Amino acid sequence: MIRQIRGTVGEIHRSDSRRVFATLIRLIGDFDLAEEAVQDAFAAALEQWPRDGIPANPRAWLVTTGRFKAIDAMRRRTRFDASLAALAERVEADTQATAIVWEEEGVEDDRLRLIFTCCHPALAPDARAALTLREVCGLTTEEIARAFLTAPTTVAQRIVRAKAKIRDAKIPYQGPSPEDLPERLDVVLHVIYLVFNEGYSASSGESLTRADLSGEAIRLARLIKDLLPEPEVLGLLALMLLHESRRAARTSEQGDLILLEDQDRSLWDKECIAEGGALVEQALMSRRFGPYTLQAAISAVHAEARSAAETDWVQIVALYDILARVTPSPIIDLNRAVAVAMRSGPEAGLALIDAILERGDLDDYYLAHSARAELCRRLGRTADARGAYERALKLTQQGPERRFLEEKLRLLSEGESLV
Repeated sequence: MIRQIRGTVGEIHRSDSRRVFATLIRLIGDFDLAEEAVQDAFAAALEQWPRDGIPANPRAWLVTTGRFKAIDAMRRRTRFDASLAALAERVEADTQATAIVWEEEGVEDDRLRLIFTCCHPALAPDARAALTLREVCGLTTEEIARAFLTAPTTVAQRIVRAKAKIRDAKIPYQGPSPEDLPERLDVVLHVIYLVFNEGYSASSGESLTRADLSGEAIRLARLIKDLLPEPEVLGLLALMLLHESRRAARTSEQGDLILLEDQDRSLWDKECIAEGGALVEQALMSRRFGPYTLQAAISAVHAEARSAAETDWVQIVALYDILARVTPSPIIDLNRAVAVAMRSGPEAGLALIDAILERGDLDDYYLAHSARAELCRRLGRTADARGAYERALKLTQQGPERRFLEEKLRLLSEGESLV
């Protein structure tokens, strides 16, 4: 029984710790104190729940316990920091005067409020995204660094500076007013996009995906859609739903990676595809769409094809051409190169990838080298393919992807066909 309860505490920590943290941020108003309160609350749960049983509302219990733990901690530290005395009094007064609201719909959602706080215009754009990914979603600095294609130390510095800015500028932990929403929407959507990307293709570990992150990103996008149904909000939600529709087909029963062209499309989630497709059409009809809608349109073309052979690569390349003009990016250029290879042959795609790498772009991005290896293999350039696969293998920290690349190298060494 004790082991079972401890397992339940662990499950709740994985699923709800960031929600508890977001509510404690609202109640306490300090990142570090709230983080400490979360850890204290879960430590108390491990101690008390095996003895007293699991409460009817575990999250409410954790928030209440965390709040009282924070008050106690602030009082203990008042001799070192007098400002904590006033904060402790305010938090305790709020505890006595108000009840915690647990509804998770609408703009008053604590995690949504925290996202908008982390995306405040007073913070630098890269700091906003890094802070949100760390504090709202619980990603490590290493995971965030891979999402940004930058160094973990750089990410850590951004987060520290952002916290200091919030504290020193006394940025409030609250949702934006209606007139403030549009200007802060772009950063919020970018953050949600990065969260989904980490959930859809985890940067490290033995699991290809993190369903908790991609599910959370979709939930947050739905909240934003209800609040401000702008075309790019619809486009981002569509993009995530269309990608999420493939989750069941992306790995084997052993957890190994299955490429898009080899996936069993009968496993694709038809409801996600239908909803995502309808949202794409709605966004495109507005004629005010942007990069998320264009990416969703590309995913919709994939979803419409009954097999990889029937994919309309001409249309996909055309959409990438528009996307590259709207949002120039080396990664978009790489994806377009792969699409060109499918439309016009591997030699055409390889020339584009080599040009990207010669510019110095994406040299540390394993997918660029993996794509180059595949095109070299198709052209019979075995030595070049092996070198590119080896380079990709050195750059990836993701278990299924490593196994996939190792298998490619093994088959190359044995002289077998990789078709």
